[in-house]
Amino acid sequence: MNRKNLDVIVIGAGSIGAPAAFFLAKDGIRTLVIDALPSVGQGANKAAIGGIRATHSDKAKINICLKSIGIFSTWQEEYGDHIGWVQGGYSFVAYGEGEEKTLKGLLAVQKQYGLNINWLDRDELLEVIPDLNREGLRGGTFSPGDGSACPLLAAHAFYRRAKERGAEFHFNEEVTDIVVEAGKVRGVKTTKGEYGADCVINAAGHAAKKVANLAGLDVPVRPDCHEGGITEPVEHFLGPMVVDIRPAEGSANYYFYQHYTNQIVFCITPRPSIWGEDTRETSVFLPMVARRMVDLMPRLANLRVRRVWRGLYPMTPDGAPIVGKVKEVEGYINAVGMCGQGFMIGPGLAPYLVKIVKDELSAGDEDVLSGLSVYRDFGGEEKLK
Repeated sequence: MNRKNLDVIVIGAGSIGAPAAFFLAKDGIRTLVIDALPSVGQGANKAAIGGIRATHSDKAKINICLKSIGIFSTWQEEYGDHIGWVQGGYSFVAYGEGEEKTLKGLLAVQKQYGLNINWLDRDELLEVIPDLNREGLRGGTFSPGDGSACPLLAAHAFYRRAKERGAEFHFNEEVTDIVVEAGKVRGVKTTKGEYGADCVINAAGHAAKKVANLAGLDVPVRPDCHEGGITEPVEHFLGPMVVDIRPAEGSANYYFYQHYTNQIVFCITPRPSIWGEDTRETSVFLPMVARRMVDLMPRLANLRVRRVWRGLYPMTPDGAPIVGKVKEVEGYINAVGMCGQGFMIGPGLAPYLVKIVKDELSAGDEDVLSGLSVYRDFGGEEKLK
């Protein structure tokens, strides 16, 4: 069998793999993306609700997502593709002293790394989100630069523009082995062929651990089931994504926003986590999240839900991604464990992946990515994961 040779093989054509392919190809790097699914963005990307925020508590994610926002917000102007971008902002609301203390305590770090965010007292926040339940409201943070876009439209845009620049995509093809010789990557074997490359990027989402094992490696990534939903469209009334971090029975937090189609899209973080790969929706999710949403914003009570779905978050122990080279195998690069935030992280991470491939990370780049090393202590936890 003839073996085709590339510069880089990306495993996974989703929220990370598609933008990575675009930026790699744009830089003249011969790139092949391989995915077992039928087309681009058909894994976790398809289940994402579309939020894009730099409002994190972690230096790396703040820096990376600020880059993502720059890419999303200018994409249509630069490349002509409608991806549903809306810069509505994000608001983390506080109804208790604990949430207020947590959110205010993060502001110094967030501002230090360039995030445009402020604490708004009760009346100021109500000017931004008039329909919040006023009883007990203390205020909240508001970051106007954050926004949202359509995951499938964005994935397809990255795919089209990557192909225009020479990237290849192979769908319905599963990687069965990462070929390693004398401690170096030499290519991959798949269900349909064999391809040579000195560099492989693992961008396989919830399957990251399985892919790492093919190279004799391991990553602490496992899938966690999350459900989302969408309502009928109504007249526009809500600007920011609203995030309520108060824990309740069965859930750690929930969040919702008004999509560019004027539908309300919503999601909940289950507690305890629901580990596994079961993507069947449940009868528990909608009553749980609806009760909390209507309590926070009574205006939502009369909206009709059109559908719900379930997707997989590729979780790490501390809620932060794993990015970078490994010591054990030369040419293998992790871009895994996005913890349900791959859509917002992917575009901003892609330029870093190009630099990793080319061994051109600056000291500043290495400082940003240092906390995402697979060799870090996973004992901590990001506060706004």
